[in-house]
Amino acid sequence: MIVAGFGFRQAATTESLADALDRAAASRWITAIATAEDKAKAQAFQSLGASLDVPIHAMDARALAEQPTVTRSRASMDARGTGSLCEAAALAAAGPGARLIVPRVVSRDGMATCALAERGET
Repeated sequence: MIVAGFGFRQAATTESLADALDRAAASRWITAIATAEDKAKAQAFQSLGASLDVPIHAMDARALAEQPTVTRSRASMDARGTGSLCEAAALAAAGPGARLIVPRVVSRDGMATCALAERGET
């Protein structure tokens, strides 16, 4: 199981999210996507989930704050209580025993970030 976690600005497009995913995933098979509860409702994120035909996980603030992240962004820490929203979302959605396999990657337009977490065999 590989989960792609996302952080993104309000103005991010589906293309921004897809670019961040492409840069992070390379040829890996993604089984789900995840982000914060409030961001999961964004049209661009919903569109990405539909185009990939994978489940969408909306993670609550507590679950995000509990995750250890490699990236330590001050802005993310202040806004979300975690060093990296995308890393925390991927880890939280992948579940207990998950490990980060690709830390935060930024889309070309700077509007979205993506990280990958894995649990179990791929």
